Amino acid sequence: MGPKKMSGAPKAVVVGGSIAGLSCAHALISAGWQVAVIEKSGAAPSGSPTGAGLGLDPQSLEIVVRWISNPDLLRDITSSLSIDLNRATDSEKKISWTLTRDENFNFRAAHWTDLHSILHKALPARIILWGHQLLSFQISDDQSSVKAKAIVIQTNDVVEIVGDLLIAADGCLSSIRQHFLPDFKLRYSGYRAWRGVLDFSGKESSDTIAGIHRAYPQLGNCLYFDLANGTHCVLYELKNKRLNWLWYINGPEPTLKGNSLTMKPSDEMIKKMHMEAEKVWLPELAKVMIETKEPFINVIYDTEPLPRLFWDNVVLVGDAAHPTTPHGLRSTNMSILDARILGQCLDKWGLANLGLALEEYQMIRLPVISEQVLHARKLGRFKQGLVLHDRKTFDPKTATPEECLQLMQRSMPYFDGAPSISTPN
Repeated sequence: MGPKKMSGAPKAVVVGGSIAGLSCAHALISAGWQVAVIEKSGAAPSGSPTGAGLGLDPQSLEIVVRWISNPDLLRDITSSLSIDLNRATDSEKKISWTLTRDENFNFRAAHWTDLHSILHKALPARIILWGHQLLSFQISDDQSSVKAKAIVIQTNDVVEIVGDLLIAADGCLSSIRQHFLPDFKLRYSGYRAWRGVLDFSGKESSDTIAGIHRAYPQLGNCLYFDLANGTHCVLYELKNKRLNWLWYINGPEPTLKGNSLTMKPSDEMIKKMHMEAEKVWLPELAKVMIETKEPFINVIYDTEPLPRLFWDNVVLVGDAAHPTTPHGLRSTNMSILDARILGQCLDKWGLANLGLALEEYQMIRLPVISEQVLHARKLGRFKQGLVLHDRKTFDPKTATPEECLQLMQRSMPYFDGAPSISTPN
């Protein structure tokens, strides 16, 4: 099949239809660009086997509200996380106590699929090419356009899409980033995470749910971190009677299959996890883990900060630009702000000055994401009791007041908002 040409306004080809890619579509449409999104999934997800909870900061919430037609939709799919609470757990005595509490956290929690859905439904029809997988791309000799070649998975047809800009929103394992930085590798964090979402619809009065609300009385308004010896766990409530949890476990790097950082565990692995949960955590939390259907394993990686974010008319956004550990709740928030700043820069400079637009995008975003990725790495190793070169190994049971302050999400660089685009006076 011949190239699909878009005429009129400037054109962008976005590779990846996850939250980063859809955010870019919104941001560029707002800037007057045409957009085609290439996504290998066959259709919009109605539920994701590896989808789970995420936290949105006030800056991201404000941006998403600008993009969707009905701002109430965002509030309808999110729940309050106004408190950031870190607690120590004594695994033998089965007791917990507060290390630090921030009552002005002001995030909101969403399920990945719910956020993706409202971003998707607010876009014009037919801009997402579902079931298309990128094969290659080529920048024109005069660097005025870029041609993306994709295979239609269902038919094996090959299509070519020509645009003025190629946006790589193709995730942590980005093939586009690999093209420009072939020696740049993901860095294993030293641990993996068990993850799950317990749907307790119709079971609100069960012993498990009554127990978890007694042990974690601020659920529905609080981001809980429980820290035990060399491990920690995250727990918070999502809309529609769901509990989201993560449990980080130190260990050697596992072998991954295919192009994914998640693993589907065997029944034997799940059974062992259940037994270990009963040893480490409060019984109320262990019961939530045990009753969760289809928990999965997320192997935790990040990278060193990238040297740059664009080459000619190809630009990186989202996890392609900054693979990060999850400890600062940064991945989705950084992706949304990447898209917003990129759209503003393109709107400010126009197609005629595309290079200047991408330079400003890089100038604004690269320092911020670099600091945030490195801080999230440090925070994760700290909470996991792993070695840090500048401090002793952390033990939550003997934590000092100074150490407790470092546990807070508020310690993240640019916690109160990252820089935005500068506009002429």
